[in-house]
Amino acid sequence: MARTPVIGNGTPEDPKRVDAALRPKLLTEVIGQTEVAQRLGIAVRAAKKLKEPLGHILFDGPPGLGKTTFATVLPNELGVSLQMTSGPALSKPADMLPFLTNLEEGSILFIDEIHRMPRVVEEFIYPAMEDFRIDIVLGEGLNARTISMNLKRFTLIGATTRSGMLSAPMRDRFKMHEHLEFYTAEELARIVTVNAAKLNIPIESDAAVELARRCRGTPRIANSRLYWVRNYAVSEGDGTINLEIARAALDMQNIDRVGLDKQDRRYLETLIDVFGGGPAGVEAIAATMNIPSDTLSDEVEPFLLREQYVIRTPRGRMATPKAFELLGKIAMRPTEQVQPGLFE
Repeated sequence: MARTPVIGNGTPEDPKRVDAALRPKLLTEVIGQTEVAQRLGIAVRAAKKLKEPLGHILFDGPPGLGKTTFATVLPNELGVSLQMTSGPALSKPADMLPFLTNLEEGSILFIDEIHRMPRVVEEFIYPAMEDFRIDIVLGEGLNARTISMNLKRFTLIGATTRSGMLSAPMRDRFKMHEHLEFYTAEELARIVTVNAAKLNIPIESDAAVELARRCRGTPRIANSRLYWVRNYAVSEGDGTINLEIARAALDMQNIDRVGLDKQDRRYLETLIDVFGGGPAGVEAIAATMNIPSDTLSDEVEPFLLREQYVIRTPRGRMATPKAFELLGKIAMRPTEQVQPGLFE
C-alpha cells in the first residue's frame, strides 16, 4: 500500500498531520532532566492542593537544554495563562507594567535571558515578587508621590545562561533554582524518535542513535539536525531516515562522528596551531578566529569542556591530549611551546 504523501496542514489528503510544534506539552512528555521534572511535578501538585501560585523558579544552563520548554509546560500543568518576554526588551521599569498589570491569578510570567535585565528593572520587581505589589512614582521633585498598586498573585520564571550575572538579591527571591544538564545519547535518541514521529517521517533506531551522538548533548541541536536529515532523506532517498542517509546528511554539514562541527574544529585548530595548545585567553582565540568571544564562551566551549577536549586554567584555555589525537596533531613538549615575549 502506497504511503500517504505529506502535504502539511491537515488537508483531506493528509490524515496524519505533521506536528511542527516539537516542544512537549506536559511534564510526563519531557524526556531527560528527570530529577528536575520530578521536583517540578512535586511543586505543581503542591500548588494545586494548596490553591496558591507556584513559587518563583529560575532555570539556568547552556542554551538549548529545555529552559523555555519547562516554562511553557508548567502553565499547561496548572491550567493558567502564560506571558513571555526577555531581559533585553525590558530597558526601564515602565516596560514591565503591561506584563504585571495584565497578570491573572496564578498566571506565569516568563523572562528569558533574565540576566540581561537592567538593575533598575530588577529593583522595580522586587516587591512584585515578594508582596505582589508595585510602587509607581508620579511626578517629579517636591510634587512627586508614590502609588502602591496591588497585583494578582503570579509566578515569575526566569531563564539564564549566566546565573552568575544575576545579582544576589534577585537570585535569592526565586523559591526554586534548577540547573539543566546536557543530555545523554540515549535520551537524545528517544527525543529524535518521538519528534520524527511528530514530523511524520520514518526513522530507524540505529539512525536515531547516530543522529543523537552528533548533537552535542543538546535537544535544540538535535531538532535542527533532524529537520536537515529529514529534508535530505526526502530529497535524496525514499523519505525514510536510515543509518546511511543520516551519516551522509550530517557529513554534508561537516558534523563529524563525535558531534564537532566546522566551528568546533576551527577552535581546536586555532588553539593548537596558533597558540601551541595553550594556554590562551578566550579573547585572543576569538580575535584570531574573528568571532565574538561571547559566541565561543556560550556556544562552542561548553561542549568542548564537557567532552574534555579543552580545559580552563588560570592562565587560559589549553587543549588536552584528546584534542591533539582527534586532529591528528603531535602535542608539543613544554620546552617547545612559544613563551610570551619571546619575539618581542
